[in-house]
Amino acid sequence: MATETQFSLVDRLLQLLEHLGIERSHVAGAVPSDWRNLAAAHADRLASLSLVCPPGFDPAAVASVASRTLVFHGDQGPIAERVRTAVGRLPEVTLVTLAGYAGLVFSDVAADRGPEVGRALLDFARRMEQKRPTVVRELSPCTGEVAGLSYRVQGAGPPLVLLPLTLAPSQWDPLLPHLGEHFCTITVTGPHAGIVPLLERRGQAPGYVRLVQTLLDEVRLSRGETILDMGCGSGVVTRWLARHTGGANSILAVDINRYLLQEARALADQAGMQRVIRFQEANGESLPFADNRFDATVSVTVIEEGDADRMLAEMVRVTRPGGRVAVMVRGEDWPTQVALPLRSELLVKAARAMGAGAAEGGCADASLYRRVGAAGLRHVRNLPQLAIYDDPGDVMVQYYQSRALSALTPGEAEEWQAAMTEARERQAFVLAVPHHCTVGTK
Repeated sequence: MATETQFSLVDRLLQLLEHLGIERSHVAGAVPSDWRNLAAAHADRLASLSLVCPPGFDPAAVASVASRTLVFHGDQGPIAERVRTAVGRLPEVTLVTLAGYAGLVFSDVAADRGPEVGRALLDFARRMEQKRPTVVRELSPCTGEVAGLSYRVQGAGPPLVLLPLTLAPSQWDPLLPHLGEHFCTITVTGPHAGIVPLLERRGQAPGYVRLVQTLLDEVRLSRGETILDMGCGSGVVTRWLARHTGGANSILAVDINRYLLQEARALADQAGMQRVIRFQEANGESLPFADNRFDATVSVTVIEEGDADRMLAEMVRVTRPGGRVAVMVRGEDWPTQVALPLRSELLVKAARAMGAGAAEGGCADASLYRRVGAAGLRHVRNLPQLAIYDDPGDVMVQYYQSRALSALTPGEAEEWQAAMTEARERQAFVLAVPHHCTVGTK
């Protein structure tokens, strides 16, 4: 019998639908690991599939539901280009372009383009209902938890399951009143859906932990020193830091994203770390703390998502003189390396597609080292590093692979999959993701 931790997200979703008495529903989401296996293995359960600025799109995964699939994408940046190209290989898919929008993984799409997204999503779902109506089961507004998934039921009409929208701070909330006028919405959250399991798995992967430990060892924390973790996400690095210091340091973890903070608090509570870690909503570009408050300030893959110079200045401001500031960003100027038995041009093409992009003013390159000096830090130690993943079945590898497959032709995708199978059998797979890291003293 499978244990709770062995259930896949598809298993959990099917249990949730069974609990609610729903045989077939409309589904909307973004993160490929949420919808890929559902579309591939359970197409009969999908009345429609709407993907809102997905970070990757594998045409093969939705081939069986292509005529019932709607994809939103921006028209700016690398993600938009690769998604548009991939969707173009399935002409049955309906594509909606959000003009003048990048649609990055941290874009707050429902808040930024809510009316446009809501209108197109509803129109599409209604067309699918006209072709084949779903069975409408009256559900009262409620919240609950099934198979590790938290859910909230609102509205009335055909069922619409709303999976998380990657790192979007507002998630679906701006659209819920409008969607609930026409559909019974079931909003799904929890540590097993959306970006949270990816953040958690990344933060627990040995190759990534080594990178984080190297960075934080340079901070040289002393017992009792106070720590600010700016942009904590799901809190996986925060909890590692609490364990690494043996609970001897008070940690304040902040994030602008209420959705992620909710999950971070729950995971810290489960780990029994309430006395060591406190969580607070805060914007890294304008931290609500006095000058010189913390002994050490840490930021891991955050300043890609806003005004990097402003966030660095704020980190320095709230750190006491003599305190340390540690920063890590993705190194998108440094090619990702993939060890697969493939021709070099195909490896290069796939690696280029694995980038996530950065906000205007964000930092995901070696300019980090210049920026920390300009922010006034001294005794700077620069530490470019690679996060290593060597399990082809790892959820992080699958996440990067979804980006790669977005850029490959069907023939190239077949070559890729064959090479992955060979590498798995020979235990010869390596994915090395570059990061720029630095530690300086105020």
